[in-house]
Parts: sequence; C-alpha cells; structure tokens
Amino acid sequence: MDWGKGRSSDNVEQGSGGGGGFSPRGGGRLGLGGLVVLVILSLVFKRDLITPFLSGDGTGSQQASGQIQPTTAVDCHNPANQQIDFVCRVFGATEDTWGQIFAEHNARYVQPKLHLFHGSVQTACGAASTAVGPFYCPGDQKVYLDLDFFQELQDRFHAAGDFARAYVIAHEVGHHVQKLIGVFDKADQARRQGAAMQGATGLSVRQELQADCFAGVWANRSQQRLNWLQQGDIESALNAASQIGDDTLQREARGTVVPDSFTHGTSAQRVKWFRTGFQSGDMARCNTFAGPI
Repeated sequence: MDWGKGRSSDNVEQGSGGGGGFSPRGGGRLGLGGLVVLVILSLVFKRDLITPFLSGDGTGSQQASGQIQPTTAVDCHNPANQQIDFVCRVFGATEDTWGQIFAEHNARYVQPKLHLFHGSVQTACGAASTAVGPFYCPGDQKVYLDLDFFQELQDRFHAAGDFARAYVIAHEVGHHVQKLIGVFDKADQARRQGAAMQGATGLSVRQELQADCFAGVWANRSQQRLNWLQQGDIESALNAASQIGDDTLQREARGTVVPDSFTHGTSAQRVKWFRTGFQSGDMARCNTFAGPI
C-alpha cells in the first residue's frame, strides 16, 4: 500500500489516558468485577462489547463516565514517526472519501476525531482499556485506537500488512458513517422493541457487518482517487477480516463456537461484506439489516 499518497488528517489527537469505572448509558457505574468480565469477554469476542452494551444512540454523558482527559493535537507531519504518519494519512483518506460520497448524496460528512491512547482512556461512552481494542464512541463521535493493537493484529491474529491496519481504521470510521445516517438510532429503537443485540442474526452482528461493508466501499473509492493499493493489499484486509470473525475467535479461545453469543459475525460473513463493499463501491449495497446475512 502506497499510503504516502494519502492526505494527513487534522483531526488526530492524543490524551494522557487514565483509569476509571465503566459507566453504562442507562444506569449506575459498572464495578471492578463487571469491568474485568467485560474485558475478558472483549478478549474472547474481540473488541466491541462496549457498543452493544451502550446500545446505539450515543447519548452517554461525560458526567456519567467521569472527567474526560484533556487532549492535544498529534503532529501528523513528523516524518520521524512513521506509525503516526501512516495513521494520519489513512484517516485523512477516510475523510476525503466519505466527504465525496456524502456530497454525491447532497449531504455533509461531519468528520470524526481519531483519539490515540495508551493503556486506558475515558470517553463519552465510559472508560475503556487497551484490551477492548479499537472502537468507536457515538457519544463523542471519536475513533479510539491504541497503536499497540497493530502489533497484536500481526502477532495474535496473523494479519500483517499496511492495508490490514488501514482496514481496522476504516471499519471504525464505518461506525461513524452509521452514526451520521441514523443506523445507531434505528438499531436502538429496534432493541427497545425487543430485537436481540447478540446472536448470529442480532443487531450487533448486522451493525458490524455493515461497518465491514462500508470499509470495503472506502477501499474501492479511495483506490479510485489515489491508486495506492498494491498486489496483496486486498488479500491482507480480507485475511484480517477473517481472523477476527466470532467463530474463529471462539474456536481458538475455547474450542467451540456459540452462535448465540456472536457480536461481529463469522469470518466468512466479514469477508463477504467487506468484499461486497469493495467490489461495488456503493454504500447502498451495504444494507445488512434486510434479509439474511
């Protein structure tokens, strides 16, 4: 991936991190024991147990989750830090691509922030640790990323390559697109009406697969603009999607698969929906909420 062709974003920030209890959107603070359980489950199912737990409308308050640490802008133009340079350029490419797509639909793309942290972080959705992995908080419209996850992606999930890392960022930005077009609100309304969040056909799986599809749309459209993909790049993204499927992770963690606890979709589904977005370049093809997935 010739990622140097991307424009550096001006929306990358960093904070000092910090601890704190997890505060759910609708109730009291989650105690230490509950936080430990959440972290363990996040390791098993990989990442996004925060979003389903909060549900979807992103109204978690800073007052409920504790004081948010001050942030500072990241120097994206420091060539000495290649990893920061990479993240800033990929994030900038998501801004340019989704800005173009939204403009084609006579809409304005509200750019999110990318918040880099290490160890733990306070967000408008509550406190989170590195163990949760990259995630999107609809409450403050920020993507949160501990750069150490990229090493884990390579070592634990055997997903190496620049475009595998770019896919991770694009997936989380896909959740921001969902926020802007009202998917979080609709999913939360469906949940309140009794629809299941977890499970092989649950709302959480459908949201995650749509974010994979949106990542594929971004890959298609950014390639049209920048011509920056190289041989093997798409395969590395597909491999990353496959390695973090619920069935693969559960089988590796405990030797069995429990579809009723799925939150992200199977490896085959994640590959299918990323490929759907990449081959079409059309976000209208990413309706994972209609019909079988």
